[in-house]
Amino acid sequence: MTQRSGSADLPLHGGRVPKWLGDRMTRLGAVLCQAIIHHYGRDELLRRLAHPFWFQSFGAVMGMDWHSSGITTSVIGALKRGLTPLSGELGIHVCGGRGAHSRKTPHELEMIGERVGFDGAALATASRLVAKVDSAAVQDGFDLYLHGFIVTDDSRWVVVQQGMNGDRRQARRYHWLSEGLKSFVDQPHAAIEGERQGEIVNLTDRRAEASRSGQLDLLRQLGPDRIVHEFAAIQPATASAKRDNAQPMLPNLVMPAHHDVRESDIVMRRLHGNISAAIESGPTDFPELLLVPGVGARTVRALAMVAEVVHGAPCRFSDPARFSLAHGGKDRHPFPVPLKVYDETIAVMKSAVAKAKLGREEELAALQRLDGQARRLERYVTGPSLKEIVAGEFDQSHLLGGRSVFGPEPPPEGALPGGAKKSG
Repeated sequence: MTQRSGSADLPLHGGRVPKWLGDRMTRLGAVLCQAIIHHYGRDELLRRLAHPFWFQSFGAVMGMDWHSSGITTSVIGALKRGLTPLSGELGIHVCGGRGAHSRKTPHELEMIGERVGFDGAALATASRLVAKVDSAAVQDGFDLYLHGFIVTDDSRWVVVQQGMNGDRRQARRYHWLSEGLKSFVDQPHAAIEGERQGEIVNLTDRRAEASRSGQLDLLRQLGPDRIVHEFAAIQPATASAKRDNAQPMLPNLVMPAHHDVRESDIVMRRLHGNISAAIESGPTDFPELLLVPGVGARTVRALAMVAEVVHGAPCRFSDPARFSLAHGGKDRHPFPVPLKVYDETIAVMKSAVAKAKLGREEELAALQRLDGQARRLERYVTGPSLKEIVAGEFDQSHLLGGRSVFGPEPPPEGALPGGAKKSG
């Protein structure tokens, strides 16, 4: 996966992640990272985290609000809680966080450096520079409030940080990746997420090198007072002039303001492939997954999307909303979180990773085959509409331990004990 730039609109959402979901996000996030490291190595996990489309899908499959800025905070928090106890085994460390936690990042890096042997002071400097570039060198109207720094024992790292524009109720997420980074001030970002809003002063663009040098020369030669005077003289002409070398539009992932999941938010053929792989192939072709007690076709469907998060290529994550169909969302969009399914997913993944550590790859291999089967089936299968899929989830939500921030999901009106409906 190469470095890339992009942008997306992330609506600001308030509220907190409830403990019942936060605890599960911690466990699922950690075991998914273990599976990725087992298959592809630590560097690949960093590349995934530096990819804004994958990052959003990662949060959606864990039951967070699929389109909101809250995914950034909750995912970084879940990874810090889940991976810290495993840092000695995996060689990966999550530092920083939101607000006051972000300011502790340099100290955390120095402490970890003393413990594991890398240059913590140099990485602390990198952390400060990353924050300074996104707050000062890229003037886009977003004030930073979150800084997550994820580093491996061999000093490779990724930074995910986020700023907000309170007036517009929007957030922008910035991704940095140490792989291939040659300069902090010459196009260093792996990706930038956020809606394009007017002109952005981006002094990290390589085309701004002359501007950066010129600014230093002006400060030395003229001083700040003379610069202000000269700027006042040229401002009218500058305002009316057209730019001859306009910056091209960057690839843009738009996270819509609407909270409900719509068919326009999803590549339906991919969703039908996920569902078909679980229904048609899960019980017969993937018996290793079904050996975990209680696991049925609904859990295998969730596992098909989880497997895609582990194995999917970057192009597979252009529709993060689809991954919310695995475990729902805490605000009942697209449906309440089915806790029984969620817990079974965690159990399957933990079992697969634990056995893989002992050299028994059957369950992890089954998940990889499940992902491949979904991609093959999506070429020709059809299926129900999104409205029908969501309606079915709501009908059985109370049977699957459905829960949201509003509480446990009650049975639908007219439902009989055991889930059947009264006949007309």
